[in-house]
Amino acid sequence: MLIWKKNFLLLPKRNLIHFSVFIYETYSDAQLVELLNADDEAAFTALYHRYALRLFADVVKLVKNEDRAQEILQEVFIKVWLARDRIDSEKSFRSYVFKIAENQVFGFFRTAARDKKLMEELKVSASEYFMPSEPDTENAESKDAILREVIDRLPPQQKKVLTLCKLEGKSYKEVGEELGLSVSTVKNHIVKGTQTVREHIFNHPDISTGVLLFFIFLNR
Repeated sequence: MLIWKKNFLLLPKRNLIHFSVFIYETYSDAQLVELLNADDEAAFTALYHRYALRLFADVVKLVKNEDRAQEILQEVFIKVWLARDRIDSEKSFRSYVFKIAENQVFGFFRTAARDKKLMEELKVSASEYFMPSEPDTENAESKDAILREVIDRLPPQQKKVLTLCKLEGKSYKEVGEELGLSVSTVKNHIVKGTQTVREHIFNHPDISTGVLLFFIFLNR
């Protein structure tokens, strides 16, 4: 049985599990997931060690706070453990665990968008991580410009819809009339375009916290 305490994962029979993890280092993700499906704790630990540092590095660049990143990382692997018998070994575990992390990060920022104290904490953390090569995203126009650059990567119709709705503030009905689309089609483009932007931000963790928060505000 796994035990969760603060930000650390504690495992029983540590010597046996550590030996198994050493053996499992040569196993593929699919093989480890098959073992995980059968409640193999050593397989879980092997997957944790294989992906934890990569995930932590990306998450900390986004949230700009190591403690918060560690909390998010722990939640990610708790979710993996709780769903261990349902994870499909024939699908990419990397994609699976990174998607969970993406959802956790965006959930964190949605919470921050509603929590003034957490918002201030993020601003302080972001300033500590701020690099001279990054744009000054405290400036609203700079945030808007970077977001436009991300949106420019979308397919033409999604790009038009997100630009009109999210950057120009038009209603779905107004955009539908302007582009000759139904409101449901506009909503569909918003959903797909928003997901693409989300994935871009998560896959490019050097993007600033300011832009990420700005994006969250646009999608509240």
